[in-house]
Amino acid sequence: MTTYLVRRLLWLIPVVLIVAGITFILMHNAPGGPWDRDPSAKQVDPTTLKRLEEYYGLNKPLWRQFMAYMIGDVNSKGKFVCGLVCGNLGPSYRIRGVMIQDYLFKPPAGKNFFYSRFGYSMRLGFLALGFAILIGIPVGVISALKQNTLIDYISLFIATVGISVPNFVIAIFLIIIFASGLGWVSIVPKSWDEVSVWILPAVVLGFGVLARTARLTRASMLEVLRMDYIRTARAKGLTERVVIFRHMIQNALIPVVTFLGPALAGLITGSFIIETMFGFPGMGRAYVTAIQQRDYSMIMGTTLIFAVFVALANLSVDLVYTLLDPRIQLTD
Repeated sequence: MTTYLVRRLLWLIPVVLIVAGITFILMHNAPGGPWDRDPSAKQVDPTTLKRLEEYYGLNKPLWRQFMAYMIGDVNSKGKFVCGLVCGNLGPSYRIRGVMIQDYLFKPPAGKNFFYSRFGYSMRLGFLALGFAILIGIPVGVISALKQNTLIDYISLFIATVGISVPNFVIAIFLIIIFASGLGWVSIVPKSWDEVSVWILPAVVLGFGVLARTARLTRASMLEVLRMDYIRTARAKGLTERVVIFRHMIQNALIPVVTFLGPALAGLITGSFIIETMFGFPGMGRAYVTAIQQRDYSMIMGTTLIFAVFVALANLSVDLVYTLLDPRIQLTD
């Protein structure tokens, strides 16, 4: 097990290198730069632009800029600055004097980690995932047990809507109904410490995952229902509750766990549109702003964080497999 974990963690190195290389090439091939993307703002004069590029090293060849970000390089003052290998995500090109790791992970004064931008996104992601699991799995199980009934048809319709309709469209409808129409929630909260203001973003963000979880659980349950060991368990005289919870659900959840692992990483780091729509102070909103402003370090940092989370989520899925099914062993 230990050898397996070490090997999988070492695979993170080439994954990060490939993602970093692709991201670096794409963002540098996009038109514009960090100081000429806002037509409404005062344009930077050529002399100042040249000094800024020298200060941040953007006047160097692209291969050296990439090596400087990943490993480190000598800055404009002649001092060596270590790069990503030291946990340094670089300085923000748009927010003066701010490092990306501090901007994303450092909470305001007097607050704990959960009040950082990453902490906000993490809390929202876990709330959305909890909503998806608590509703999606029971709906999928009931739909499979009540196949071809009204309950099954309703759950399939809701799941199809959740899969087919983008979450930002669902967000617009829910805002119109529950915020503008009924006035139950506020889309411009005075404080994110109130529990009620988290409900709508979490529901919107988790609805798509809920739909896929329900569909996947239903399909997996229907497959398990036809297995010989289910008929054997019933023939032994076991109660239907024992058959369902001990034999059906445990085996049916293996494909669901495969989906939920990467889904959690996506919910935590990929809620770009939802955070922007609700004015959420998380990492997703910062990522959208960074793309608009061509803040290269912010784009690279958030993209790499997302890649690492997806890789770790896939690793956690493999570990959960062994808990759900003892027959599955992680070979060294």
